[in-house]
Amino acid sequence: MRLLVILCVLFGFAGPVAAETPSHLKSLEQQLRYLEAANPGNVGIAALDLSSGDMVSVHGDEPFPMASVVKIAIAAQYLAQVEYGRRTLDQVIGGRPARRHLEAMIIKSNNLSTDIILRDVGGPKKVQEWLADNKIKGVRVDRTIARLLSDRRDLSDRRDSATPKAMVSLLQRLDSGTLLRPTSRSYLLDLMARCTTGKNRMRALLPFGTHVEHKTGTLNGLTTDVGFITLPDGRRLAVALFARHGTNRPSVLASAARKIYDGFVNVFALPFGNLAPPLSR
Repeated sequence: MRLLVILCVLFGFAGPVAAETPSHLKSLEQQLRYLEAANPGNVGIAALDLSSGDMVSVHGDEPFPMASVVKIAIAAQYLAQVEYGRRTLDQVIGGRPARRHLEAMIIKSNNLSTDIILRDVGGPKKVQEWLADNKIKGVRVDRTIARLLSDRRDLSDRRDSATPKAMVSLLQRLDSGTLLRPTSRSYLLDLMARCTTGKNRMRALLPFGTHVEHKTGTLNGLTTDVGFITLPDGRRLAVALFARHGTNRPSVLASAARKIYDGFVNVFALPFGNLAPPLSR
């Protein structure tokens, strides 16, 4: 056992991460680590097969700023309030129906609509309480978007951050229906499928026609994209991609998304998945 620990340290693999990665995804994990090593900056990645529960990650337990990715949690909390009968999609807030604000914040990443919805549900504290009540750890909501943008930028600040693993856990809970009822779940996923921002990120290198439901985030020095990728056989992946510092962050996220897609597709396309050779990409 001691020899195994020493080897893990020497080769740069932490024990818990190696233990969590299924053998048939080790090649994918290695490719993602190579991708990070070959590019400047700091990358955080997690991808979860929603059918099997298999997950691969790189820096999966490290907090990264969410930027506009936080809008998924804010929208979900508002929809939960709708389910409890406390709010409706048609009620007018800030001069517009709530559904229009939700569309603007998820599809176009509108910051003003986000803060209007956030204020209506009681502010960041109420969203954080909702996450805690649902036992979602590793995701922090501390400030309004206006406050986040006006504060001095610190990409190591743990406020308004999430770990990649925590983010895919939140996505898994949304997809499974344990956070929202089917109607609300479908509504939110439809908004994410219509997201128009970040076309050079998760979607960029995936095969034409791949169904993606996602939300992007951007700050100076930070690029994020999280959401769902549907594979040709119908399996769905929850994916969280974060990159801070460096100069080619969108392309790094696009490459990571394609490697994840190929890794999960090719492993199970072969008769002996866990013996699959490393992918060339």
